[in-house]
Amino acid sequence: MLTNRRHFLQSLVATTPIFPGIVSQLLAESAGTTASDPHLPAKAKHVIFLHMSGGVSHVDSWDPKPQLTADHGKEIKLSYPDFDERPGFERLYLKRPVFKFQPYGKSGTEVSELFPHTAQCVDDIALIRSMNTSHSNHYNATLGMHTGSFQFARPSIGSWISYGLGTENKNLPAFVVLAPQTPYAGSQVWSSDFLPAAHQGTLVVPGNTPISNITPASPLPQQQRELAAMSALNRSHLAARVGDSVLEARLHSFETAFGMQMEVPGVFDFSNETDATLALYGLQRGQTTGFGWQCLAARRLVEKGVRFVELIDVGSANNWDAHGDMQTHVPLAKNVDQPIAGLLRDLKSRGMLADTLVVWTTEFGRTPFHQSADHPGREHHSWAFSSWLAGAGVKAGVVHGSTDEHGIRVATDGVHVHDFHATILHLMGLNHEKLTYRHSGRDYRLTDVEGNVVKGVLA
Repeated sequence: MLTNRRHFLQSLVATTPIFPGIVSQLLAESAGTTASDPHLPAKAKHVIFLHMSGGVSHVDSWDPKPQLTADHGKEIKLSYPDFDERPGFERLYLKRPVFKFQPYGKSGTEVSELFPHTAQCVDDIALIRSMNTSHSNHYNATLGMHTGSFQFARPSIGSWISYGLGTENKNLPAFVVLAPQTPYAGSQVWSSDFLPAAHQGTLVVPGNTPISNITPASPLPQQQRELAAMSALNRSHLAARVGDSVLEARLHSFETAFGMQMEVPGVFDFSNETDATLALYGLQRGQTTGFGWQCLAARRLVEKGVRFVELIDVGSANNWDAHGDMQTHVPLAKNVDQPIAGLLRDLKSRGMLADTLVVWTTEFGRTPFHQSADHPGREHHSWAFSSWLAGAGVKAGVVHGSTDEHGIRVATDGVHVHDFHATILHLMGLNHEKLTYRHSGRDYRLTDVEGNVVKGVLA
């Protein structure tokens, strides 16, 4: 019997019934690769990426437009790609913000009544009001926000960061995604694509059993005997297939799975959290679902050394895609607002915000106009929207960029998705032009051949 778990686990490649649930998650996923040195000095060691799926209306949340209210009902003339060939959209009218804004914090940043809790944290946030993207379809814009590619499958930002920096905890994946449902663009949101398969994200679904079969089916000594029995055959199998990243990822997945048996139950067991901490996230004791659960789980994963954690706000009934009625933003905002504020406050109180970067974004905004000024909804809008950053390396309490008086187009200091990605990588100590991978005769990177670091949000 082998007593060195690394020795016998390194020899594993073939599928085994011992860890069926875990390996189905980890196969071709986070490998437990060793931590790497960054290109640049950086305060940020971890990312918590909050994605609001469906398109949050910027003019109803983070970008106040009093002139849009004043000009409500006025007809505007513009060529808009989404509407040019749609019957009934030949004439467009300005539509005022649905929700009221007010200033918060010492910075005086204006935020709408949709986010009263997060608004109280604006002095820790760098708000970007000049975001823009290259596509107005959900699938493409979501793909672009996560991979930098709007048409073709490419590695996710979490995979790039895992590839560039490795993991701090070999018993947990470097890249974890917490999502109750599959978002637009599906699993490509956390795919490693052509990067070594070891860097793909591991999906965790909130609930009583976030990761299946985490409890060992047999005693540890028996597992060791069963696994060791296959070692010689599996090592020979791998040696004959040098360079097969999927095969190598399978080997690593068993080592991570073995460690996860010890780490995971504790990470997702909130019983040792105080009532005050649970209340901060809006959680009831014993609750295992909801965005509050995702936020607290993210803090606990980061505490354990997970490099990149993404939280996706997407439900089976609806998301932020408010074509029919902007009032659907109300329950959606209520679901995430307190947990997000709780996350920021909890990280700060524990000193974790000093080395954790929190990112809040959506795939695009929503139109400040419609075919009727009194239409209750808004359409997709790729020309302008808002995102924000907080935490390690971020200049707190600032607003970067602006849109025009109606929130239709970027007016100053535009930030494209490629710029956004370049900035996140920079804050993690990675030069987006140097973080490349050779594939099919070309050096690929997250930012394609574009992107500039947004210096206005750097501390």
